Amino acid sequence: MTVMEASGRCFGVGVGPGDPELITVKALRIVRTSPVVAYFSAAGRASNARQVVSEFLTDDQTELHLVYPVTTEMMPTGETYKAAMSAFYDEAADRVGEALSEGRDVAMLCEGDPLFHGSFMYIHNRLSARYRTEVIPGVPSILAGSAVLGTPLVCLDEVLTVLSGTLSADALERRLADADAAVVMKVGRNLEKVRGAVRRAGLLDRAWYVERATMMGERIMPLDQVDPSNSPYFSMVVIPSSLAPTR
Repeated sequence: MTVMEASGRCFGVGVGPGDPELITVKALRIVRTSPVVAYFSAAGRASNARQVVSEFLTDDQTELHLVYPVTTEMMPTGETYKAAMSAFYDEAADRVGEALSEGRDVAMLCEGDPLFHGSFMYIHNRLSARYRTEVIPGVPSILAGSAVLGTPLVCLDEVLTVLSGTLSADALERRLADADAAVVMKVGRNLEKVRGAVRRAGLLDRAWYVERATMMGERIMPLDQVDPSNSPYFSMVVIPSSLAPTR
């Protein structure tokens, strides 16, 4: 399929982990100059990515609010969820494609980095063969987590393992047991399962819970002290380098 050279450009814009001052200069320029700004959110909730850049948007820009039909913090099973999300991304890509076909640039806002656990990747997969696309990388949440801890994440020849909290308890334990250092994302309601896997892997003594890194309401505490009933989606477990000094 031939890319439409006369079309608008689709930018996947990483807006960073939450603090507006962590947006890159390039990302800020794209957000300010794009006639269309698109972003995702759950039904009935504000878009976190839009909140990061809200002070930079103008009334002259068109906003495309793309609302997920369903959200879950658990690993999806069955075809119903997959079909619903696939149809949603098809529709979202059509809406973005319509603006691009009209010659308008679209800045798609993404928390963290667009291609690191980001919904933009599904739009990119659907549109990049037909329209000009560019990815503007952003500061990912895992680096924000280590930054607010003030502790080296990996040192020397260590390997960093990044896991999703939606994995099974057995898979988490197995992968953590082999890790030099690790970050578990998408904790939320999976916190008790994640904590159990960290404990069984023998890493609880250097595991930290980081919530809303760089955002308002940021919380940092040892993982073994966290109330599992009060963990939001924007939380992670950071197990820094074994060579780092004890915090």
